[in-house]
Amino acid sequence: MIRKLPRFRTQVFTVITGLALLYGFFAQRMLHAQQPTAAAVVAIDNFSFTPAAITVSPGTTVTWTNRDDIPHTVVSSDDPKAFKSKVLDTDDTFSYTFSKPGTFAYFCSVHPKMTGTVVVK
Repeated sequence: MIRKLPRFRTQVFTVITGLALLYGFFAQRMLHAQQPTAAAVVAIDNFSFTPAAITVSPGTTVTWTNRDDIPHTVVSSDDPKAFKSKVLDTDDTFSYTFSKPGTFAYFCSVHPKMTGTVVVK
């Protein structure tokens, strides 16, 4: 009986270690699954982007919603264009995920005086 005790302890230790590793694996997966994706919202209303300038973290998805009764677009000012929406009718949306830091100016190609900025840092 005394000789079986060390073997029993080894088996118990192995089972407990395996369970702890499984728990850690699943706990980490659940933590990542519960973290929401960063998001920001810009309204297009009364011939303006509101807010006109926003600051977000890398990985944030910005969604523009046209609340005007006339069409608008969301087009980056850089060349080549980082993003460009289709023509957005009333209540249409356009989303873009900003993956790297920088300052991204944009405008409405239908109404070029409408401008906005997304700062990613």
